[in-house]
Amino acid sequence: MAREPVLTFTDRGIHCPAGDFYIDPWRPVDRAIVTHAHSDHARSGMGHYLATPRSLAAMRHRLGPITAQALEFGVPLRIGGATVSLHPAGHVPGSAQVRVEVAGEVWVVSGDYKIAPDGLSEPFEPVRCDAFISECTFGLPVFRWRPEAEIRAEVNRWWAGNAADGRASVLGAYSLGKAQRLLAGLDPGIGPILTHGAVEEMTAILRLQGLMLPETIRVVPGVDAKSHPGALVLAPPAALGTPWARRFGPASEGFASGWMRLRGIRRRRSVDRGFVISDHADWDGLNTAIRETGASRVFVTHGYTTVFRRWLADQGYDAGIVATDWQGDEAEAAAEVTE
Repeated sequence: MAREPVLTFTDRGIHCPAGDFYIDPWRPVDRAIVTHAHSDHARSGMGHYLATPRSLAAMRHRLGPITAQALEFGVPLRIGGATVSLHPAGHVPGSAQVRVEVAGEVWVVSGDYKIAPDGLSEPFEPVRCDAFISECTFGLPVFRWRPEAEIRAEVNRWWAGNAADGRASVLGAYSLGKAQRLLAGLDPGIGPILTHGAVEEMTAILRLQGLMLPETIRVVPGVDAKSHPGALVLAPPAALGTPWARRFGPASEGFASGWMRLRGIRRRRSVDRGFVISDHADWDGLNTAIRETGASRVFVTHGYTTVFRRWLADQGYDAGIVATDWQGDEAEAAAEVTE
């Protein structure tokens, strides 16, 4: 009699029959293991949540009162007939891969991840497994990221140039992870750093979790380009081009995203400057991560799944696609409130 798979794919999300829990479910379930606190992975309505302490701090801010358990990286937890542990994904602070072992067989769900250290998130750790479920948001060879130091220098040069010209710099970045990653690389000697309320609240939460970040000033009435000349303003992408952002005019608007690698998306965003910076693995990162797991079976989800699955099959993997309701960075941007 064939043994039931360690993980199955359902209309609620990825399910472990042996432990009767779901990983990043998109519909209400009794028990959810959540890889990280972005809104397309951490959804409301679950009976019980399990995540890392940093993820739970952000999730409680976004979801309100929830029944939840924190699990530190690398600590095994028995749930029914399964043993679960969380391992750093490198996506944003607190983000985790989920390792599930049942009767000696190991499957790993990556969640969102990147393998290049950013100096802020816990660095990605490859986890050996029999089957690996990998995101492939940027699963095309065109997506290759530059070193972190080069990106930080580029952002600071743009800011310094705008300040010298008497303009503010308004930089769009997702409020959890990307904004703090940029913040960590800013040179406060150039000028003051202002933050949209959504960014400031997440930054405060991460500071309480032990992350050291430069000083910021929340944008409230009276905080604008006149009160803080030469400022750099960190804001959710949804705030760009709005009346909220126009209080800093004349200003230069920039947007930080891996999608800035595509010229058409840069044009549609109608920003002055696009910075190619992503919290997801690029083409080389995806291939490296998959290879280092040692898995022979690989399932891909979210992104260029058809192309990337075909590529993996050509490399000799038993490759499949997992349909998902995750919407990625664009959903995260839309979920943020403009203040």
